Amino acid sequence: MICDTLEHLNRYRGFHENLDTAIDYLTAYCVGHTLADLPLGRTEVDGENVFINVMEADLKPGEGANPEYHRRYADLQIDITGGEGWGYATAPGEEVGTFTGDIGFQNSPDAVTGSLGEGRFVLFFPGELHKPGVARPECTKVRKAVVKIRMEDKA
Repeated sequence: MICDTLEHLNRYRGFHENLDTAIDYLTAYCVGHTLADLPLGRTEVDGENVFINVMEADLKPGEGANPEYHRRYADLQIDITGGEGWGYATAPGEEVGTFTGDIGFQNSPDAVTGSLGEGRFVLFFPGELHKPGVARPECTKVRKAVVKIRMEDKA
């Protein structure tokens, strides 16, 4: 997991070629646009290797929600409007439900929590348990971009 400001995003080049593609796209896009210009839904960057899902989401209390994980994709999460909370679990728990597509859930407690908002991002790598979309007292709805970055070849 990495949590930082968008102005430092270039520091993370070299971790993985698809992360570099995402950084290149976001850097070039923001020269003439703001992230608020991204349309709702999926924006193609590099086929199934890198794409962006822009959504409007109602935030929920963190209590009672199970952290999610992915096997193939990293999530680079950026709030466009509003500011959501997030949780990160370090100890694996028991599976909750069935792993479907590239998402599963476990009943692990948060070990680390944080907040997004203007100018910040959080990057969760495959296998890392994370809980996005947590309401904060000052924010219950966000418009966000989730950059999906393929890091693994096997499902």
